[in-house]
Amino acid sequence: MTDCISLTGIRAYGYIGALPEETVLGQWFEVDLTLWMDLSVAGKSDNLADTHNYADIIQQTQQIIQTEKFKLIERLADAIATQALVNDPRLEKVQVTVNKLTAPVPNFDGRVAVTIVRTRS
Repeated sequence: MTDCISLTGIRAYGYIGALPEETVLGQWFEVDLTLWMDLSVAGKSDNLADTHNYADIIQQTQQIIQTEKFKLIERLADAIATQALVNDPRLEKVQVTVNKLTAPVPNFDGRVAVTIVRTRS
């Protein structure tokens, strides 16, 4: 499958992390998604019902970040991928990249990111 929808820069504030201060103070997370599905019907019909409504998955992703409490961003990525596949049976594969924008690592001003790919089994 070569058709996909890409969503970048989905941001939300959450309380995810292995350190106690991360679960108390919280931090910003940014998520990028790639959703693989057959877009040929939507390409011909020009009908929203024939594609994935990306507004829904953006809201779902933000809600998971804001309400779930995980220790690892790997777990967060998996929860986002699982929810996407459950909510739209037309999705064949999902790639999720979770960026931790302010990782609590001394003398480190970069980002930490995890990317996972999940397919419908």
